Amino acid sequence: MNNTLIIASLLALFAGCGHSQSNSVRTRASASSPTSKVENFINENAGEFGKDPSKVAEPADHHTAGQPISGGQQESVSEPDSPISEFVRRIFHDKSGNLWFGTNGDGVIRYDGKSLKAFSPAEGFAGLAVRGIVEDQHGHLWFGTNAGVTKFDGQTFTNFTEQDGLIHNSVWSIKIDSKGTIWIGTLEGVSQFDGETFSTFEIPKTTPDPLRGVSGTRAVHCMFEDSNGNMWFGTDSGAYVFDGKTLKNISVKDGLCHNSVNDILEDQKGRFWFATHHNGVCRWDGTSFKHFTAEDGVEGTEVWSLYKDNAGNIWFPIENSGVYRYDGETFTNFNQDDGLSTNAIQCIYEDRSANLWMGGYQGLFRLEGDSVIAVTKKSFQ
Repeated sequence: MNNTLIIASLLALFAGCGHSQSNSVRTRASASSPTSKVENFINENAGEFGKDPSKVAEPADHHTAGQPISGGQQESVSEPDSPISEFVRRIFHDKSGNLWFGTNGDGVIRYDGKSLKAFSPAEGFAGLAVRGIVEDQHGHLWFGTNAGVTKFDGQTFTNFTEQDGLIHNSVWSIKIDSKGTIWIGTLEGVSQFDGETFSTFEIPKTTPDPLRGVSGTRAVHCMFEDSNGNMWFGTDSGAYVFDGKTLKNISVKDGLCHNSVNDILEDQKGRFWFATHHNGVCRWDGTSFKHFTAEDGVEGTEVWSLYKDNAGNIWFPIENSGVYRYDGETFTNFNQDDGLSTNAIQCIYEDRSANLWMGGYQGLFRLEGDSVIAVTKKSFQ
């Protein structure tokens, strides 16, 4: 489906969605037309919807912005066996026990142990696509979205945009470091937030990747703080690491398997793993790189994320190759033969009860023993 047809089909969803802003929601009024809003959303998310870019879910019904969480939309159960969303890209279990599912077109969905509730711009939540979820020391949740950053204090949403000092509204990663500083990686660079003001952290211009859906000269796809307090940034020109004083680039010239970096992780031995968009996964021990290929039992090239579970296992999904688990010695692959009905998983997450979740195109999945099961709306009833 081309962008013209997608825009035509979605205009009705965005037209007339304007609503008054309460004091609890800080947003920048947009002067753009409904057409430009839809175009921007589709262009920024091109190639991010699995294999079907038309999977842009309809926003929730209209409500007053900034209302308390109790006013959120109850998820429809008219089709109980349907996915909670067509595309789940982030999963998070907060300190209060709520599970949050960031989607690629339905905003964020919360499960409080009793029912599902969806929150989108109609409820005061910033965006439709959620690309990062973190929790601060006060129990406040922070969401990186396609329309800025949203803070949830347990009752209301507060949105932060370019008007508040954010470097760009298209957020692709969000992290809170050990000092409590919030780092926001966007399509146009990095912002830091100290709770009061935003400041810009300079990342050198990079070379855009024309082969991926989202790229730019300052796009930051991921961020990570290592055990020594260094901050890492994944870009289209390799990884950058900041030690508090200097910024160092690590790229293919140093042995990195590809410059287009989607995620970075540190394992229990202090080695660094890199998920790349075009050449799989590699690991750096501080001196040399090890590229994992078919000879090691790893098939495929497009890797979206990395995750370390409580046992120290390293997990990552590869487009069209399922999900891999590395136990320190061997790789185990989970695919359609194990019940995984999609080859477009994008995120993996272990909750506080040691349940392992997977999110991506076709929704939500969970590991049960050595099998993968689909988790539908009915599963939460």
